[in-house]
Amino acid sequence: MIVRSKRSWELPERQATPEDRFRQRRQLVKALAAGPILAASGLGLAGAAAAATGPYPAKRNPRYTLGRPVTDEKIVTTYNNFFEFGSHKQIWKAAQKLKTRPWTVTVDGMVEKPFTIDADALIRKLPLEERLYRHRCVEAWSIAVPWSGFPLAALVAMARPSAGAKYVAMHGFHDTSVASGQRQSWYPWPYVEGLTIAEATNELAFIATGAYGKEIAKQNGAPLRLAVPWKYGFKSIKSITRFTFTDKRPVSFWEEIAGKEYGFWANVNPEIDHPRWSQATERQLGTGKTVPTLLYNGYGEQVAHLYTDVKGEELFR
Repeated sequence: MIVRSKRSWELPERQATPEDRFRQRRQLVKALAAGPILAASGLGLAGAAAAATGPYPAKRNPRYTLGRPVTDEKIVTTYNNFFEFGSHKQIWKAAQKLKTRPWTVTVDGMVEKPFTIDADALIRKLPLEERLYRHRCVEAWSIAVPWSGFPLAALVAMARPSAGAKYVAMHGFHDTSVASGQRQSWYPWPYVEGLTIAEATNELAFIATGAYGKEIAKQNGAPLRLAVPWKYGFKSIKSITRFTFTDKRPVSFWEEIAGKEYGFWANVNPEIDHPRWSQATERQLGTGKTVPTLLYNGYGEQVAHLYTDVKGEELFR
């Protein structure tokens, strides 16, 4: 007899809060797709057909579950960090200026054959799924989100990096005509983040293209954002335009600005405080609870082995 032990994320469904609210929204979106609202918007029958055949809602992958409630969609879409549009949390209105179509994505560097592809075409090439992930901000607040998207490992496989490639650097968009925050010259635009190839091909590394059963909102990083739930949220770069494979470790956006506070690894660790505040606990948005923070945000079983050979530097800043 084969006995399968559960991984840390695989909690019984009864322990996760029912997601009725955003599931109901999905049904509402489906109902509206063929209704008079589409006609009034000028989409007509072609728009209705596109909505009916779109990739959302993606099928849930039941392996990725939560031990806390899914955060209400309104909170996730109105309480945001997106420094391209400003340093305050209510940037969601400003982010609507971002034009996400057309949107091209370049894959280059140490790969078999560099290519550029339209984001929608890339999304159509890869099978999408929905995953429930915890998200821990370095500012000591947390959310839980139903992301839709594809494993970053699938994109790595498509890129076919050479044996010498050790890292993948990701670049966000740069357009000062729509992003007022990018007019602040003291920031090193565009936003850059990086992972080791081992991190990028870990099963948890995810490119989110949707959330809450529909296309991802602009303020949450449309059309492509990184989701690495064992790291602090600033590693989850938004609105990605380029993936570059390299043998040199990228200097990430916040590492360049304040390397003593925000390091390359940025793994969640409650025992190592930020220089200006404790990381021992976190405030769950939407529940009103302050709870202990877990090492690697509770995903240690899946990722701790990635760091056993890292020497001579702190892993968690």
